[in-house]
Amino acid sequence: MAINTTLTARLGSRHPILSAPMAGIAGARLVAAVSEAGGFGILGGGYGERAWLEQETAKLKTCTAPFGIGFITWSLAKQPDLLHMALAAKPRAIMLSFGDPKPFAPAIKAAGALLICQVQSEDMAREALGAGADILIAQGTEAGGHGAARTTLDIVPAIVDLAAGRVPVAAAGGIADGRGLAAMMMLGAAGVLLGTRFYASVECDGSEEAKKRICAASSGSTVRGVVFDWSRGIFWPAPFTLRSLVNDHSRRWSGREVELMHNIATVTADYVAAREAGNFDIAGVFAGEAVGLIHDIPKAGEIVERITLEAEQILSGRRNSATMSQAVAAR
Repeated sequence: MAINTTLTARLGSRHPILSAPMAGIAGARLVAAVSEAGGFGILGGGYGERAWLEQETAKLKTCTAPFGIGFITWSLAKQPDLLHMALAAKPRAIMLSFGDPKPFAPAIKAAGALLICQVQSEDMAREALGAGADILIAQGTEAGGHGAARTTLDIVPAIVDLAAGRVPVAAAGGIADGRGLAAMMMLGAAGVLLGTRFYASVECDGSEEAKKRICAASSGSTVRGVVFDWSRGIFWPAPFTLRSLVNDHSRRWSGREVELMHNIATVTADYVAAREAGNFDIAGVFAGEAVGLIHDIPKAGEIVERITLEAEQILSGRRNSATMSQAVAAR
């Protein structure tokens, strides 16, 4: 069982399923589980916490399958030496998101790694291709965590057309099952990158309470904005904002961001305390619009196998509309 695409050929994976480099929670356990199941796991280098990155890359020395390491590009620019630490772990690819990849491309290429660039517009895609990107991730606004405004259904075919076969394009945003993978492939994508679905997995380093909240959430229960970033003292460049589950904190401050800034010291202290206590009525669970499709916390390998099987059946035409309706009703 496998779905072979230009993406799997380039990454050396069996399945066109990538796990997103979710900052702080996509650790070595998740990366290894996804990659060893035939997907492509990407370590969440995030904002560049040096001790964490050193610890997690050391664990990946025992991973026998190809994997990647991802960074928030504008943050990596503040600690560029972290790229060399990442490359020393011999990843198959480095993924850069939210910023200009050009300053980092030469070192990545020199190390023999692939350059994956996540983009949210055609201009960003052109910039990435100009920097030598080997793979593009077309991210829609439905994605959890940081993103922009274009929908997945809009941005994926637009980036596929722009790439014009020069590099594989993977889709991200609002995808959590085999139907999503099959749909994105029909739009021309060569695979998918999933965050929220792998957040709710055994091997993800996220809080168990956060995982349970993802499983309990219904469609439409996320919000995109700046409240959670500002509450933890992080100010992202435009046009990127953060999607998370709606909670008491977002309800209190959404639409009152100016007032939040006037009370930033108190809000930040309360937020840090809540996060340390695991109080997700205040602390954010950064998840995407696919939460309505997620109802369990299986092992990451099972997620890879489940999505691959479902997509393969749809794409091969072995799953008729009646069978699909039964499967949806059983979720």
